[in-house]
Amino acid sequence: MPCHPLRHISVDRGGACGDSDRMTSHVQHITIDCADAYALGTFWSAVLDAPLAEDDLPGDPEALIEIPGTALLFVTVPDKKTTKNRVHLDIKPADRTRDEEVERLLALGATLVADHRKPNGRGWATLADPEGNEFCVECGTAERAALTGTRLPVTADDVTEAVRLTADTLAAASDADWRVPAGALTWDCWETAEHLSDDLFAYAVQLGPRTPSLETDVPYHWAPRREGGPWNAVFADPEAGVAGLLQTLEASGALLAAMVRTASPALRSYHAYGVSDPEGFAAMGVVETLVHAHDIASGLGISWEPPVGLCDRALARLFPDAPDDADRWAVLLWSTGRGDLPGRERVTSWKWHGAPLDAQP
Repeated sequence: MPCHPLRHISVDRGGACGDSDRMTSHVQHITIDCADAYALGTFWSAVLDAPLAEDDLPGDPEALIEIPGTALLFVTVPDKKTTKNRVHLDIKPADRTRDEEVERLLALGATLVADHRKPNGRGWATLADPEGNEFCVECGTAERAALTGTRLPVTADDVTEAVRLTADTLAAASDADWRVPAGALTWDCWETAEHLSDDLFAYAVQLGPRTPSLETDVPYHWAPRREGGPWNAVFADPEAGVAGLLQTLEASGALLAAMVRTASPALRSYHAYGVSDPEGFAAMGVVETLVHAHDIASGLGISWEPPVGLCDRALARLFPDAPDDADRWAVLLWSTGRGDLPGRERVTSWKWHGAPLDAQP
């Protein structure tokens, strides 16, 4: 298999083709031999909804697609494919059913090789790309959860969605007075946004050390700017205004999303509400974002209601005993002491279940 040192891509972490002196290797990209690199790369670009590299053109001997975690490199070779692939890709649709994805890929030019789909919705379909390379299409996470009756996990994408929705909503009130109280909190809206940025940063760094502590936080220096204010390590420059404040929020959210996406699911790190895993820290970030956006929006007089799915996944992970009322946002507000639910006493003291749900008591 050829090595391509001239392809500098963002996922290069010092593998066999790199120049790092670390005593480890990483997958830089998956290389696929083919008759026409650009044509096959174009097919897979449509499959994965990811662009070819800007400098790849028709007739080039190579074509590159960057995707989260690795990349696909297509290389034109004179040899023809003669037998079944010993290595193949498994495709999991994000926002379609497995059967919908199969039909979409067939329309793009794939062919059906073998159908292992079962009447109950389980199983997979084996397809071949335009050059005959086999790949499989499985059920996506949401469809699999519905079939098996299991909960949907909280993911790095959920962190990103929660933070971006919050930043976009609050940006509409950039001209408002951010020094008014944030809802029922004793902090003002600016301080609450700083606290939220700090929360996301703090969760991200807990996943950072090679051997995370199970007993203490990473020892950054946290302190308040005023008596009664939030204890932060992250503060926004007041001279940057609300735009700068929201930029710190997005940056901290991006840090947490990146750490959750790349951390091993087996990793454990300290949190005061229970030693947690990457999914737990993602869920904490989502809950902090949604409820503090509520606090700030209440203070600024703007509306805020996050997607039901975000609320439901966060509740299932951090509040497994929460009521199953249909209005998941109302349940999350009630669970965090910010709202009422008919027929239930208002919550005045609460904490979430930070430990992994399968952890032994």
